[in-house]
Amino acid sequence: MVGGPPTIRLFTMADHIVTFDVSDKSVRVATGTLLSEAAQLAGIDLNQPCGGQGRCGRCAVRITEGSVRRRSTLRLSAEDVAQGYALACQAVVEGDVNVSVPPQEQVERRMTTDLTVAEVMVPEGYDPAVAQSLRRYPLTLSPPSMDDQTDDWSRLQTALRQEAGVDDVHVSLPLLRRVGPLLRQGEWQVTVVVDGGEEGTSARLVQLLPGHAPAGDSLWGAAVDIGTTTVTVWLVDLQSGRVHAQVAEYNRQIARGEDVISRIVYAGKNEGGEKLRALVLESINLLLQRACRRVDVAPEAVLKATVAGNTTMMHLLLGVPPESIRLSPFIPVVNRPLPLRAEEVGLAINPEASVDCLPGVASYVGADISAGVLASGMDDDDTVSLFMDIGTNGETALGSRDWLVACACSAGPAFEGAGVLHGMRATAGAIEEVWVNGKTYEPTCRVIGDRRPRGLCGSGLISLLAELFLAGVVDRGGHFNADLPTDRVRQGEHGLEYVVAWPDETENGEAIVLTRVDVDNLLRAKAAIYAGFTVLADAVGLPLEAVERVLIGGAFGKYINVEKAVEIGLLPDIPWERFHFLGNTSVRGAYLALLDRHQRVRVSDIAARMTYVELSADNAFYDAFTSALFLPHTDLNRFPSVRDKLDGGREETLLAEGVAGS
Repeated sequence: MVGGPPTIRLFTMADHIVTFDVSDKSVRVATGTLLSEAAQLAGIDLNQPCGGQGRCGRCAVRITEGSVRRRSTLRLSAEDVAQGYALACQAVVEGDVNVSVPPQEQVERRMTTDLTVAEVMVPEGYDPAVAQSLRRYPLTLSPPSMDDQTDDWSRLQTALRQEAGVDDVHVSLPLLRRVGPLLRQGEWQVTVVVDGGEEGTSARLVQLLPGHAPAGDSLWGAAVDIGTTTVTVWLVDLQSGRVHAQVAEYNRQIARGEDVISRIVYAGKNEGGEKLRALVLESINLLLQRACRRVDVAPEAVLKATVAGNTTMMHLLLGVPPESIRLSPFIPVVNRPLPLRAEEVGLAINPEASVDCLPGVASYVGADISAGVLASGMDDDDTVSLFMDIGTNGETALGSRDWLVACACSAGPAFEGAGVLHGMRATAGAIEEVWVNGKTYEPTCRVIGDRRPRGLCGSGLISLLAELFLAGVVDRGGHFNADLPTDRVRQGEHGLEYVVAWPDETENGEAIVLTRVDVDNLLRAKAAIYAGFTVLADAVGLPLEAVERVLIGGAFGKYINVEKAVEIGLLPDIPWERFHFLGNTSVRGAYLALLDRHQRVRVSDIAARMTYVELSADNAFYDAFTSALFLPHTDLNRFPSVRDKLDGGREETLLAEGVAGS
């Protein structure tokens, strides 16, 4: 070969310096790195409620020097881009750049999901000796001698068999290492706590303490509900069944995705799954510490925990990849996790504590619904009941003692304040209810915390949409009426909008408005929920009028105004006395399973016999969803009470006629 072998050049991506104004250090990253990734390297926690898909606009930052390649400018106006704004999750670093990070939306710590302890009634006739799987025994062992060379573990097993009737007991290696020292420290008198061992089953050694603990000492357990939005923990004395502390906090995963799909997407990127697992464990463990402080109990004293949550939350807690949940045919890795030790899971309680993740049914009907059905009692009642958990996922169960069916639909987070321009969670400053004068079109608002408003929470959005509809400000298709004699309806950046509060009335000096895009998001959310339970009822040949009870679970459910929810077509138009608001049924079900091993068997039976209806299997859901995209519905005969309220024949107006359109 003339001239020798060819020259081989090795090319590497260039490094660039990214500097953030809220950090005292710069980071060096390769070409193609996202600004959101650079921010994480710099220790900056940017909100990414959509999971980094560029849909929410919450991670917007401003480029002050240099430039980036914007893969998407969704949620940014041309003026925003001209001023240097970019979405961190969609901005690719291709050179040195300086970045200004505006104040991120902060989640307030005031929760609206806590119940007072007085509201949690211990099940009638609760007897821990019969119900509890966690059992404590004081034991006195014969000490070893030259004549008795039995090893320490066998000696302890013999005492358990002879004094407690526990024939088969297992121990973890970490606890086995401590058996000898603890027996000698107690001078062969010890207190043993085992989990299981009743009715011939094997038991597991959970705790070994030197000496005999007083008979009246509490045994502590925790019921945990991992909600997509909120994590709730109840600290329970298993001897009395009494709930001693209840704490709740926003799920810290919210910053990486406000709905389960966004979190699944985020989990599939780089080490996103581990980051989400760390965030939810941080949420749970902080709550456990807070609950224990209230009762003056060390977290190590908590010896058992039951956990409920939707299927995605369970996967993320256990570090199980959730990707298959969102991919056809939508199969989770596991619906019924085996009991684990707290140390394996990462819960900051006694490392030997039993952690029981309750069973789910399918990818989108998880343990929160199994626990909710248990708490509602509908599985043990002849009454035909419709159980609904109104939230991001819109899970629904229908049935009675004889049969149970369930489905789920992606309603989106609009009713939790996301996807709405001035939406917010139900914290101080949120407008929670609105009344609109039918003649002047002026609103009257009630605000959480009795202060100047900052935005609209879910109940406020339902109330506002219903009032605007009945007042004629929006028509059945959700279009604003631009011809009304009011300056409340005006042209905004996203089309016509309704001004709920003027700048001088709000906390931040900005007008609070409801836009046409907001209305569309609300219509889609309510249509998905309504379509879900109507298709479920149709699948078993049951007219909605035949439903004898509507049981609404979830923290958000207890703040819904039934009348307003019916007026927008979110809930069925049936007599109000059939509606029952149950609060957080997921944590209540976890509490019942924590207290009573028979209830734990029952929740497994609920999950096993619940038939799951996959709504995407045919066009029935799509057709029902499309029909429900109107206020309250295309078929007004489904909502006779709303039809009667509409005046002047306006109920006959159809979207196709273009009346008051925008």
